[in-house]
Amino acid sequence: MTEEARTDHSLTPVLRVLRLCLHLMVAALLALAAVRAVADGRPTAPAVLATAVVLLTLYVLGPVLPRVRSSSRAAALWLAAVVAVWMVLLALTPDGVWLAFPLFFVQLHLLPLRWALPAVAASTALAIAGFAWHTRTLSVGTVIGPVLGAAVSIAVVLGYQALYRESEQRRRLIEELTEARSELAVAERAAGVLAERERLAREIHDTLAQGLSSIQLLLRAAERAVPERPETALGHIRQARTAAIDNLAEARRFVRALSPPDLEAGSLPAALERLCAATARTSGLVVHCQVSGVPAPLPTPHEVALLRIAQSALANTVQHAAAGRVELTLSYMDTEVALDVVDDGAGFVPAEVPPPGSAAAGDSGFGLAAMRARARALHGTLAVESAPGEGTALAVTLPCPDPSAAPETAPGAAP
Repeated sequence: MTEEARTDHSLTPVLRVLRLCLHLMVAALLALAAVRAVADGRPTAPAVLATAVVLLTLYVLGPVLPRVRSSSRAAALWLAAVVAVWMVLLALTPDGVWLAFPLFFVQLHLLPLRWALPAVAASTALAIAGFAWHTRTLSVGTVIGPVLGAAVSIAVVLGYQALYRESEQRRRLIEELTEARSELAVAERAAGVLAERERLAREIHDTLAQGLSSIQLLLRAAERAVPERPETALGHIRQARTAAIDNLAEARRFVRALSPPDLEAGSLPAALERLCAATARTSGLVVHCQVSGVPAPLPTPHEVALLRIAQSALANTVQHAAAGRVELTLSYMDTEVALDVVDDGAGFVPAEVPPPGSAAAGDSGFGLAAMRARARALHGTLAVESAPGEGTALAVTLPCPDPSAAPETAPGAAP
């Protein structure tokens, strides 16, 4: 395939205009040579006119014939025929030397550079020899004119090729950047989906799942008390109904991405006290809540995270620890806020807890992972100390942000 066929598809409007101008230049120079020969009354005027018509016809056939556009061999043969007819015109009239300049561009465009440069040099020599033969002189101007035209043609074509290569490299770079941006957008969407799934899992585990578990325990206790203690069973049913109402409100606020209802009703210490009282009432455990230090306002993401971690920790204690007493402590310090939950239950080995979602974990194992994720999202830490028969101590520490800074919204926290 010729260079012309390879680059036709990528020609810009400017380059198409330049190529059209080159074709018009050939036609105009042939017309000028024929008109001058006829006007001067030269004996060779009919031959010049016929040769100009043949050369113009042959030149027009090149861009039109598909074979010339698709085959390097056919293009070379066409170019050789054009040069041969041009040599005839050059032999008939000195005005044929003007055709050398557009022929330089055609040769440099169609032929590989290793063949184009010798072809241009040969055409330059023919132009000089033809003009010198007609004028019977060989002056400096006779030599410099065609040589300068050849040099300009080579410089223009080489400059264009360099610009074309640079443009192609830039185009490929833009395509690579566009593709990389698309891949990055896909990766960001995937990461966002995973983060949202993790957030939903944490929220559902810490709210609805824990609430449904509490309702289940209350209904089971009511079922056992129905035959002999109907009043006790009725109390459990009322508690289960209250828990269902609270969880329904939680679900509605969760869908609207609002703050937990406990925090809407007051401060974090008050919300933790209500949580401890509700846990003690529904589970029968002794749950004690205390606040250390001077309470200070915290960003909503910090309060939500601490409340959710406390809910999850107390739910785990009720379901798995077989404890009799739980101590919950909220500590305000200069640069940190800490939450400690300590029970006197059966304890466990933290290193042997299966990862969430594994077959060994079953429906459990997600609580600790969710609590760690909440703490990590706010640049905090969570530590668990436990051993079989020695109870469990859970401690989460969050850094207190600068009060003068704008509050940040952590992943998974309600705005």
